Amino acid sequence: MKLKTKLFLLTFLLLFFTAVNSPAVDHVKIAIFAGGCFWCMEADFEKIPGIIDVVSGYTGGTSKNPKYSNYSKSGHIEAVRIEYQPSLINYMQLLEIFWTNIDPTDKDGQFCDRGHGYTSAVFFITEEQKKLALESKSLIEQSGILKDLVKTPVLEAKEFYNAEDYHQDYYKKNKIRYHYYRFRCGRDKRLEELWGEKKEKLKIINQTSKYEIPIKEDLLKKLTTLQFEVTQNDATEPPFRNKYWNNKSEGIYVDIVSGEPLFSSTDKYKSGTGWPSFTKPLEAKNVVMKEDRSLFTVRTEVRSKHADSHLGHLFNDGPGPLGLRYCINSAALKFIAKNYLEQEGYQSYQSLFNN
Repeated sequence: MKLKTKLFLLTFLLLFFTAVNSPAVDHVKIAIFAGGCFWCMEADFEKIPGIIDVVSGYTGGTSKNPKYSNYSKSGHIEAVRIEYQPSLINYMQLLEIFWTNIDPTDKDGQFCDRGHGYTSAVFFITEEQKKLALESKSLIEQSGILKDLVKTPVLEAKEFYNAEDYHQDYYKKNKIRYHYYRFRCGRDKRLEELWGEKKEKLKIINQTSKYEIPIKEDLLKKLTTLQFEVTQNDATEPPFRNKYWNNKSEGIYVDIVSGEPLFSSTDKYKSGTGWPSFTKPLEAKNVVMKEDRSLFTVRTEVRSKHADSHLGHLFNDGPGPLGLRYCINSAALKFIAKNYLEQEGYQSYQSLFNN
């Protein structure tokens, strides 16, 4: 065999096995937050699963290519640029992490660092991020978790400039100096005073907020063909040949697209139709009804409020005093078993199964 042929085959095999063994990376999204010292923000975010990379830098000002020695003079502040996988962590969860790692009641700096260059901010890149950030901020204020108003502004993102190399991963490269600085600055002590056990309450509050909906391209990657056809194109799956029609485990059912809670096993019953059937929704505010005239008759379609997923139909032949049957496609649902509610962020529903 000639040398060129051997090299070609070797290269082909190397590329093939690399492709086969490499994990698929889904669509990457960007978030930008400012929370005072970017060393600390980088350290807090990089330990979170689903976050690919965190870069320290400067943004919000007017000058180009700012340096550490002059960034604040032109209005820039220290910030971090986060790359994350939305299939593993969504923007609302990033906001939750952000709020609980800063002092949002301080408008003049963060912890021991004072001045505009150390102030906090949420920089939105898309209109969806803007809506979620403003809603999250409003929910915190309305909840009364903090004794003061949230002073952190929600601003449109400007160009982000990477900080000098010695600032990147500072907490890893200079562990002793970093930990001493963080201790001396009183960051963790103040965070405990501000948030403490309130972090769990914030998670529950955020569960009631608007859900981040993937774009169509991401849905095609995230969902199976059947899930996509059911939720996006109003298809109906076959009876008795679907995932949850005979599921008897305890837990809740959430929207496969958005994760919004929809139904509970406590309201599920055997209807004999071959589809999951429920007497009522778990969260009525997450379920909407629409008139459906698609089959030469008038039916009541059931859709999720936030994702606008087609779920199924509502009939008046169910058991109990209401006599309702929510006939739902398994392909539109994700089941969260009771033992995994806390792990999946639905701990507020644990009490349903504490018998």
